[in-house]
Amino acid sequence: MDRIRIEFFHDVVCGWCFVLSPRLKRIAADLPVDIEHRCFVLQDSPAEMERVFGSLPRAKEVILGHWVQCAAADDIPGRINIEGMRRQSFAYPSGLAGTLACKSAERQGGSTAHGALFDRIQAAHLTENRNIADPRVLTDCAAAVGLDMARFEADMADPATRELVEQDRARARALAIRSIPSLVIGQRVISSTLPYHELRRRILACAASTPSVAC
Repeated sequence: MDRIRIEFFHDVVCGWCFVLSPRLKRIAADLPVDIEHRCFVLQDSPAEMERVFGSLPRAKEVILGHWVQCAAADDIPGRINIEGMRRQSFAYPSGLAGTLACKSAERQGGSTAHGALFDRIQAAHLTENRNIADPRVLTDCAAAVGLDMARFEADMADPATRELVEQDRARARALAIRSIPSLVIGQRVISSTLPYHELRRRILACAASTPSVAC
């Protein structure tokens, strides 16, 4: 079987991405899959969150309702700590700072480093209920996955890193991706958090370009 290239569009604050990521890694351990991590920022500032949800408290309330659904669908019970986040006093974070951190990791360690930091930041957010808008939290996460910290901090401050994020966002728009998680195989897009066996079947169908199976 030829290797299958999958572009994984995600945001560090996305609960459904947290549910999907272990399933995708399980597939990558079983099939000849190369995962390329792509940034998709749902809201890039507190002001944008207020515009979408009406207020930051309302944003937190609505998003924690989504977490309930994510927790029910997760294959690993207990990972999504809804009440822990509800008790936190900080405003629910937007994903831009964490996304810049992931792209900074990619600049020094490729997509593997991007994925490792993405998973670590998601765990800090959804399991540990830390404020991933805080640069100190992102620095802790970067150190935990073994990044060169001097380079990480330099890349975080480099405008070129933001430009790389914007290139991913432009690619998502070109592919008409409007929700995450989304997986791209060739020009086919899977935009749903599928159970493991269905996800595996759909990836193989997309890779084979099977006309009778929709992706």
